[in-house]
Amino acid sequence: MTDLSFDEMWECILACDRTYDGQFFTAVKTTKIYCRPSCRSRKPKKSNVEFYQDIGQVEAAGYRPCKRCQPEIEHSPHIMLVRSVIAYLLQHYKERLQLRDISDHIGISSYYLERVFKEETGETPRIYLEKIRMDKAVYLLKSSDLTNLEICNRIGFHSPSNFYKVFRKYHHCSPTEFRDVTDKQQRREVKA
Repeated sequence: MTDLSFDEMWECILACDRTYDGQFFTAVKTTKIYCRPSCRSRKPKKSNVEFYQDIGQVEAAGYRPCKRCQPEIEHSPHIMLVRSVIAYLLQHYKERLQLRDISDHIGISSYYLERVFKEETGETPRIYLEKIRMDKAVYLLKSSDLTNLEICNRIGFHSPSNFYKVFRKYHHCSPTEFRDVTDKQQRREVKA
């Protein structure tokens, strides 16, 4: 189960982020349809959205699956393994993780885990973990007054220089520059 807030899940669906497929489902009250986070359908109003942790919950609430993203269909024989790895990464992203930790938890060899995970997602577990941490960093930069060092420590980086390097790789700016741009955009939106 994911520990994402409503706003974080909302950001995931706006970005059509495959990272969270299988971790939660988006249900639209007005259409009674539920989707994967990565669904490319037109985005509903935020006030019409509910999030569910598993498919049983969302279907029990009376929602039917989206015909476009088909959230009820397992797309691969390895999907449960990949979902288990992603769930583990989401629950333990703050920790110092090695591939061995993940493979021990899942119960398969590190080599097999990395190969299958990369085949299914196009990324290694390490890169996937980086993206989860970057999602958390962006959320905290936008929604909190935590310092960059506090965010670095909170999202699982043990070296500020590595945090800055990885952040720049994904966002082409430093965390401070990102926050400054975000703050300016928010001030403009408030004035409008």
